[in-house]
Amino acid sequence: MLRLAVDGGGCAGFTYKFELTEGPESDDTIAETNGVTLVVDPISLDLVRGSAVDFVEDLGGASFKVLNPNAQSGCGCGSSFSV
Repeated sequence: MLRLAVDGGGCAGFTYKFELTEGPESDDTIAETNGVTLVVDPISLDLVRGSAVDFVEDLGGASFKVLNPNAQSGCGCGSSFSV
């Protein structure tokens, strides 16, 4: 399973954190699409509610991208945002 969390920091105030996890915690929200399971903790969920997560490959490499409708601004690297 893939865990998405939001941490304080980054150049815009918050940063996305991705990690692999064995399973969800009891209060996690779980979303499954095309056989991929994403888990999000309740605090991070408030900041990413309504977001889309995609895996993209380009000349710069491969990474997960978050399209977050709650973000008021972001940074050039795309991994930091503010609300």
